[in-house]
Amino acid sequence: MLSLKNIIIFTLIFPVIGIILLLFTPSREEKLLKLIALNSSCFAFTSSLILWGFFQKSSGSFQFVLNFNWLPLMNLNVSLGVDGISLFFILLTTFLIPLCLLASWNSIGFNLKEFLIAFLFLDFLLIASFCALDLLVFYVLFESTLIPMFLIIGVWGSRERKVLASYYFFLYTLLGSVLMLISILYIWREVGTTNYEILITYTFLKFEQKIMWITFFLAFASKVPMIPVHLWLPEAHVEAPTAGSVILAGVLLKLGTYGFIRFTLPILPKACFFYAPIVYTIAIIGIIYTSFTAIRQTDFKRIIAYTSVAHMNLVILGIFSFNTIGLEGAIFQSLSHGFVASGLFLVIGVVYERYRTRIVQYYGGLASVMPIYILIFLFFTLANISFPGTSSFVGEFLILIGSFKVNSTVTFLGATGVVIGGVYSLWLFNRIAYGNIKIQYTKNFLDLSPREIITFAPLILGTLITGIYPGFFLDSIHMSVNNLIESIYF
Repeated sequence: MLSLKNIIIFTLIFPVIGIILLLFTPSREEKLLKLIALNSSCFAFTSSLILWGFFQKSSGSFQFVLNFNWLPLMNLNVSLGVDGISLFFILLTTFLIPLCLLASWNSIGFNLKEFLIAFLFLDFLLIASFCALDLLVFYVLFESTLIPMFLIIGVWGSRERKVLASYYFFLYTLLGSVLMLISILYIWREVGTTNYEILITYTFLKFEQKIMWITFFLAFASKVPMIPVHLWLPEAHVEAPTAGSVILAGVLLKLGTYGFIRFTLPILPKACFFYAPIVYTIAIIGIIYTSFTAIRQTDFKRIIAYTSVAHMNLVILGIFSFNTIGLEGAIFQSLSHGFVASGLFLVIGVVYERYRTRIVQYYGGLASVMPIYILIFLFFTLANISFPGTSSFVGEFLILIGSFKVNSTVTFLGATGVVIGGVYSLWLFNRIAYGNIKIQYTKNFLDLSPREIITFAPLILGTLITGIYPGFFLDSIHMSVNNLIESIYF
């Protein structure tokens, strides 16, 4: 069993080894720097696949558990472990980081070493966050992810407002979670520990839960993000480099939904039921408002950013359905959104690298000159509107079934986001793909390179495999979700 436990260590240590090697590699050796970072991230992905291979689907408890003494006098230890809920978030992280590095292969013209170090550091922090079985350790890692992402947006962003956007991202998400630290300290004082497996067996008074729930909600809602703390996301996406947008939409937003599932539901269940109507209201407003807002945007990236807000608010409905179907749908849709949103941001990055603009009106008729690009764009557009056979269809279908068991009105209003999603997605695709070619703006067109096709291929396969055979993934999630439901109700 010791060797199996070490799989988590290997998954965590490969990005660290990559960082150390990068530090001792001269900055002028750009190709070597890229290969070191790419190989390190690929080794981490391979290790996470081995983790999945040894994962026992029939068990809902934590596996590969490791404990390290941190502050024994205060009963604070570093605990790491994986269950069916955290497993696919780890896989999604290690899957997307190599694709981010491939997407940035030729686009980072300065401070390349620092850029690669920031991504590997983010890789380490995200994996550790999803492994953390201690509330305080999770909080430290949760907040630490702000540092590399702040630098990625502020230093390697693409436009003049990149520094402002990085501060938007940093301050919104930091201030949203400061109050949660106070609640964590209160929990430590009351229970004597912040170990997750102990906390889920402890019952707080209903009044205590109501107060602490608000602080947890502010922390995780600002990361999802939910209205009205969503304003940082479109700014951050528009200014971030392509790889930054991919990892931001693909994984960082999932820290908010993961926080709700992992900590808020089992630790503060009575408060979750009490505040559920408010959560439904905010989520529904978020779905409808951001969907309509996406229609009127002129910036390619800003459109997809608002669609991300709508999809993640639909995930919130699944989480607060308090049943197995809704929760499994929320986890599955989070995984699906990681594939589809990442693919769409890569689609945007392709044309931005070539033509240096993301304003939709400058494009048109690309189906005639970039057929491979348009075919891939069409695939991710259909996935974005939950076309049957794609992963989004399965995730949203499960969420709507789960929420229908609780409230049919909420389900109906949430489903309007799916309908409006078809409007903005297909309209955007139509404007880019068809019509007259805007030769007054662009005269030289270049279709996808082999490197870009290789970057898209895993995302396409992931979207199709999870859409056609979802049971392969849901089997690993099912027992852990059942355990979570038991901790909520009993």
